Amino acid sequence: MSGESNVVYIGRKPAMSYVLAIITSFAGSDAKEVTLKARGQSITTAVDAAEITRRRFMKELNIGEITIGTEEIQQEEGGTRNVSTIEITLTRG
Repeated sequence: MSGESNVVYIGRKPAMSYVLAIITSFAGSDAKEVTLKARGQSITTAVDAAEITRRRFMKELNIGEITIGTEEIQQEEGGTRNVSTIEITLTRG
């Protein structure tokens, strides 16, 4: 089983769309952990999706590891811009 198959990339959709993706990742592949990856303004959506899933739908989930960082993004006008990133690992306990 590839670790990349249990990764949910968070973007601009509503948090409930990602909650469904998390539940599907756990149910479909019988995985023990799922990682949420987000950057920039999507970080708040990632946290919301993790908490909604954990508190409402899958009470046995635990927060495994949280990794934060910064990526340099090349801009079209030239130069770079720093963007915050987060990875939240949810584990089935």
